[in-house]
Amino acid sequence: MPLCRFDLEILKNHKPALLVGVDEAGRGPLAGPVTACAAWVPVSAHKIISPLVDDSKKLSPLKRQRALKLMLESGVRFGFGFALAPEIDRVNILEATFNAMGAAVRRLLFYINTAPGGALLLVDGPYPVKRVEGCAQLPVIDGDSKSISIAAASIFAKVLRDRWLDVLELRHPGYGFTGHKGYGTAAHLAALNRLGPCPQHRATFAPVRKILASGARL
Repeated sequence: MPLCRFDLEILKNHKPALLVGVDEAGRGPLAGPVTACAAWVPVSAHKIISPLVDDSKKLSPLKRQRALKLMLESGVRFGFGFALAPEIDRVNILEATFNAMGAAVRRLLFYINTAPGGALLLVDGPYPVKRVEGCAQLPVIDGDSKSISIAAASIFAKVLRDRWLDVLELRHPGYGFTGHKGYGTAAHLAALNRLGPCPQHRATFAPVRKILASGARL
């Protein structure tokens, strides 16, 4: 259980009241929100969930669904946050991601009634989360393949975002959101050129910006 060992070492050395993994999904796509998650994995759940939990990118959609179901049944608790396309265009994708992560952490701490001062955040990537006051933070590069808390957060964020894109497929048919989840695939780019961008597209991202410059409108 290598993912569990990482978290257990952090708990042993830092002794936080609460260890929280933080991750996001959807920084790279041309459309849809960036989705963040904060996850608290009780030690009692480590052995139960470890056979199914891994970096969400390594799991199929079905395996992510199964892992999420098991986590919820085993006492793992989540908070989530979103930043939609207009916010991403207004403040840039990195700042929007920090906003979504901050919202996810605050939701989780409120839900489990824990003061920020008792929490240690394990944040996937090289940067601490901005606009989260009172929490100690430890950035972990490739954290979703090292920490079970971050891996749990990555799964929840990915499942939640995929479901959001399934809804966008119904609201904006023709783009194929269910298949590519907003990423810049050949099929998505072809639909963009054929239909023009919809309000869920990120106007500041190069392929969308190029089409808008040609006269198309959101």
